[in-house]
Amino acid sequence: MSSPLLTGSPVTVRVPATSANMGPGYDCLGMALDIWNTIEVRTSPSGESSILIEGEGAGDLPGDTDNLVYRAMEALWLRVGIGAPAVQARCNNQIPLKRGLGSSSAAIVGGLVAANCIAGSPLEQHDVLELATEIEGHPDNVTPALLGGMQLVANHLGKLVTCPISLPQGLNAVVLVPDVAIATEEARAVLPQQVSRADAVYNMARTAALVNAMASSRLQDLAWATDDKLHQPYRLKLFPAMEAIFVGAMSGGALGVFLSGSGSTILALTQGNEQSVAGGMRSAANRAGVSAYTMLTKPSQRGAHIV
Repeated sequence: MSSPLLTGSPVTVRVPATSANMGPGYDCLGMALDIWNTIEVRTSPSGESSILIEGEGAGDLPGDTDNLVYRAMEALWLRVGIGAPAVQARCNNQIPLKRGLGSSSAAIVGGLVAANCIAGSPLEQHDVLELATEIEGHPDNVTPALLGGMQLVANHLGKLVTCPISLPQGLNAVVLVPDVAIATEEARAVLPQQVSRADAVYNMARTAALVNAMASSRLQDLAWATDDKLHQPYRLKLFPAMEAIFVGAMSGGALGVFLSGSGSTILALTQGNEQSVAGGMRSAANRAGVSAYTMLTKPSQRGAHIV
């Protein structure tokens, strides 16, 4: 097998944070956020691959070929049948780790987009998405990370189908990031194998209402359309302060609020009252004895891209 060659300037990829589920849309809805990781890849003069981590995960994430960014790159090169070149990658991470903001999806998608570019772009975007889902195990984070915006994703006849959801103008988000890490595996382990028909119908109605609220700017519906009975009630045992922080967000004027991904981050949708919402969320967290900080952000219509 021949190896690709990096020449001239390094390949630089930016990839956004994501918030999956968005309340009722378990494993099928996700949204890109204006919080970014940047991955720069260049030829390694030493002939050995290495990863430099800056920002989130510095000192904790592996700096060698065990790093998820490198493993994603290697997976793509293997898929297209070329030898993996020795590279140096620098990852500037702004996405918090293990907080439900898609840090692993960002690493996977960023690595795949960089590797595809280095290889001469042999894979189409949907092929990259299929490979990202294969690596991650589920598509609700990797889809908006790659495509941007709010995305509905489903498996139809063994193929991923994606549907972009229009977002209203001026929609913002307040994310409260607690000092509590929750592993995705742990968060999935607490979920029941079966749910009642009533709970399934409850979520179907709210998922439809959430998509409609976004597409038609019926923001008044978000207060109830972001509610859920399939995963958040069970994950409460992992993060008991969740309910109080939800109340704090709504008391501060949030349009709707939900657990971001598997948590522990909580995301509130807002339109013009971000400081009040952030204050309500922080106060609720403090009363519950949870150390946390807030970030003000917004949906990103852009997904992963070469700079």
